[in-house]
Amino acid sequence: QVQLVESGGGSVQAGGSLRLSCAASGRTYSIKRIGWFRQAPGKEREGVAAMDTRGGNTYYADSAKGRFTISQDNAKNTVYLQMNTLKAEDTAVFSCAADLNTPANWYSSYLYNYWGQGTQVTVSS
Repeated sequence: QVQLVESGGGSVQAGGSLRLSCAASGRTYSIKRIGWFRQAPGKEREGVAAMDTRGGNTYYADSAKGRFTISQDNAKNTVYLQMNTLKAEDTAVFSCAADLNTPANWYSSYLYNYWGQGTQVTVSS
Protein backbone atom coordinates (compact mmCIF):
# COMPACT_ATOMS: atom_id res chain seq x y z
CA GLN A 1 0.00 0.00 0.00
CA VAL A 2 1.00 3.58 -0.66
CA GLN A 3 -0.32 6.66 1.08
CA LEU A 4 -0.13 10.14 -0.43
CA VAL A 5 -0.69 13.42 1.37
CA GLU A 6 -0.84 16.74 -0.46
CA SER A 7 -0.17 20.12 1.07
CA GLY A 8 0.57 23.65 -0.01
CA GLY A 9 -2.72 24.70 -1.50
CA GLY A 10 -4.33 28.02 -0.72
CA SER A 11 -5.59 31.29 -2.11
CA VAL A 12 -3.42 33.57 -4.20
CA GLN A 13 -3.89 36.46 -6.57
CA ALA A 14 -3.38 36.07 -10.29
CA GLY A 15 0.30 36.21 -11.15
CA GLY A 16 1.29 34.69 -7.83
CA SER A 17 2.94 31.39 -6.99
CA LEU A 18 2.28 28.30 -4.93
CA ARG A 19 4.26 25.14 -4.28
CA LEU A 20 2.33 21.95 -3.74
CA SER A 21 3.86 18.96 -2.00
CA CYS A 22 2.97 15.30 -2.31
CA ALA A 23 4.45 13.21 0.50
CA ALA A 24 4.45 9.46 -0.03
CA SER A 25 4.63 6.77 2.62
CA GLY A 26 4.26 3.03 2.77
CA ARG A 27 5.67 0.97 -0.08
CA THR A 28 7.28 3.96 -1.74
CA TYR A 29 9.84 1.75 -3.50
CA SER A 30 7.02 0.47 -5.71
CA ILE A 31 6.16 3.92 -7.08
CA LYS A 32 7.41 4.54 -10.59
CA ARG A 33 5.54 7.72 -11.44
CA ILE A 34 3.85 10.54 -9.56
CA GLY A 35 1.30 12.64 -11.36
CA TRP A 36 -0.44 15.85 -10.47
CA PHE A 37 -4.06 16.24 -11.55
CA ARG A 38 -6.62 18.95 -11.06
CA GLN A 39 -10.37 19.18 -11.21
CA ALA A 40 -12.26 22.43 -11.43
CA PRO A 41 -15.97 22.64 -10.59
CA GLY A 42 -18.06 21.22 -13.41
CA LYS A 43 -15.03 20.01 -15.32
CA GLU A 44 -13.33 16.68 -15.78
CA ARG A 45 -10.13 15.83 -13.98
CA GLU A 46 -7.09 16.66 -16.07
CA GLY A 47 -3.42 15.79 -15.88
CA VAL A 48 -1.17 18.72 -15.11
CA ALA A 49 2.31 17.19 -14.78
CA ALA A 50 4.01 13.93 -13.96
CA MET A 51 7.44 12.65 -13.11
CA ASP A 52 9.04 9.24 -13.42
CA THR A 53 10.57 8.73 -10.00
CA ARG A 54 13.44 6.51 -11.16
CA GLY A 55 14.44 8.07 -14.46
CA GLY A 56 13.48 11.66 -13.74
CA ASN A 57 11.50 12.10 -16.95
CA THR A 58 8.94 14.88 -16.65
CA TYR A 59 5.71 15.49 -18.51
CA TYR A 60 3.54 18.58 -18.68
CA ALA A 61 0.16 19.53 -20.02
CA ASP A 62 0.25 22.39 -22.50
CA SER A 63 -1.47 24.59 -19.92
CA ALA A 64 1.37 23.97 -17.47
CA LYS A 65 4.41 24.29 -19.73
CA GLY A 66 6.55 27.28 -18.88
CA ARG A 67 4.67 27.99 -15.64
CA PHE A 68 4.73 24.78 -13.59
CA THR A 69 7.72 22.68 -12.57
CA ILE A 70 7.55 19.21 -11.09
CA SER A 71 10.46 17.96 -8.99
CA GLN A 72 11.24 15.39 -6.35
CA ASP A 73 13.21 15.01 -3.14
CA ASN A 74 13.99 11.33 -2.85
CA ALA A 75 15.24 11.65 0.72
CA LYS A 76 11.84 12.98 1.77
CA ASN A 77 9.78 10.80 -0.57
CA THR A 78 8.14 13.99 -1.73
CA VAL A 79 7.23 15.34 -5.13
CA TYR A 80 6.65 19.05 -5.60
CA LEU A 81 4.68 21.11 -8.08
CA GLN A 82 5.95 24.66 -8.28
CA MET A 83 3.28 26.81 -9.87
CA ASN A 84 4.17 30.29 -11.07
CA THR A 85 2.24 32.99 -12.91
CA LEU A 86 -1.01 31.50 -11.70
CA LYS A 87 -4.22 32.35 -13.51
CA ALA A 88 -7.83 32.35 -12.41
CA GLU A 89 -8.42 29.33 -14.62
CA ASP A 90 -5.93 27.36 -12.52
CA THR A 91 -8.46 27.32 -9.69
CA ALA A 92 -9.17 23.68 -8.88
CA VAL A 93 -8.63 20.87 -6.44
CA PHE A 94 -5.15 19.52 -7.11
CA SER A 95 -4.41 15.88 -6.33
CA CYS A 96 -1.32 13.76 -6.64
CA ALA A 97 -1.39 10.15 -7.69
CA ALA A 98 1.07 7.28 -7.77
CA ASP A 99 1.48 4.84 -10.62
CA LEU A 100 3.25 1.53 -10.16
CA ASN A 101 4.05 1.56 -13.87
CA THR A 102 5.07 4.10 -16.48
CA PRO A 103 2.62 3.94 -19.36
CA ALA A 104 2.96 6.35 -22.25
CA ASN A 105 -0.26 8.21 -21.44
CA TRP A 106 0.82 9.81 -18.16
CA TYR A 107 -2.26 12.05 -18.23
CA SER A 108 -4.79 9.20 -17.94
CA SER A 109 -5.98 9.29 -14.36
CA TYR A 110 -7.52 5.81 -14.49
CA LEU A 111 -4.05 4.28 -14.79
CA TYR A 112 -2.88 5.55 -11.41
CA ASN A 113 -3.07 3.22 -8.46
CA TYR A 114 -3.11 5.49 -5.41
CA TRP A 115 -4.47 8.97 -4.78
CA GLY A 116 -4.13 11.67 -2.20
CA GLN A 117 -7.06 13.55 -0.73
CA GLY A 118 -6.49 16.71 -2.75
CA THR A 119 -5.72 20.32 -1.90
CA GLN A 120 -7.65 23.40 -3.00
CA VAL A 121 -5.96 26.06 -5.10
CA THR A 122 -7.90 29.28 -5.59
CA VAL A 123 -6.58 32.05 -7.82
CA SER A 124 -8.38 35.37 -7.76
CA SER A 125 -8.20 37.79 -10.64
